[in-house]
Amino acid sequence: MQVQTSKRSLTLSAVAVLLAGVLLAGLFSWLRTPPVRAQVSAQTATTTLPRTVTVVGEGKVSIEPDTARATIGVEVLRPSVQEASADNSEVISNVLAALQAQGIAEEDIQTSGFTIFAERYGPEGPLPEDQVNYRVSNNVNVVIRDLESVGTVLDAAVEAGANNIYGIEFSLEDQSAAESAARAQAVEDALAKAEELAGLTGVAVGSVVSISEVVGGNGGYYSSNFAEQARGLGGGGGAPIAPGQLELVMQLQVVYEIGEAQ
Repeated sequence: MQVQTSKRSLTLSAVAVLLAGVLLAGLFSWLRTPPVRAQVSAQTATTTLPRTVTVVGEGKVSIEPDTARATIGVEVLRPSVQEASADNSEVISNVLAALQAQGIAEEDIQTSGFTIFAERYGPEGPLPEDQVNYRVSNNVNVVIRDLESVGTVLDAAVEAGANNIYGIEFSLEDQSAAESAARAQAVEDALAKAEELAGLTGVAVGSVVSISEVVGGNGGYYSSNFAEQARGLGGGGGAPIAPGQLELVMQLQVVYEIGEAQ
């Protein structure tokens, strides 16, 4: 019995020594390798945000238009849909012939809308239940490349039977050169804005990090001194139409590095 007791005591002592060794090894390993949380915190502390300044530069150039666009329409009201459609077709055919006689090419004339609408109201109010009027409307978009003939072309269309002329707009057919000039101005404007902000905050403007063209907003639009709806033009050797000047606007977003002031 004493021998067995001694063996059991030796076995327990060996186990205790082994466990103590494992614990000491783990403690030593933990001391050599900091916890993951501490590593993440140290990395976060050393991460710094990029020092940049972002501005939007704008460039504007005035240009002379070389193209006019107008929507010319024919609208008729008749007591039957067949009569309204037939009369509208006849009048719009006369209008198209008049436009071509003024030198408008076929590829510069495009149908933009055709509608048939039943009207149950007259000048004095609702019509009887058995009476319906039909309104047929046919519109075409027309490109006029000779700006001096705009008034004459519109008068010819009206004389041929057109009774609606909508929103005459002027534009530049090839605007690539104007866009390049506006972009150059936008770059200069962006640098001036960035330097102003840098001077106000005691830093310096560094190199360009990124640059992109602003799409939408105020970028790339035209404005003109003539944008209105004309109705009932005709006679007098051509309606007075003034194309004026257009303004092309380009916007660029530029990101610069921030440096230390000299």
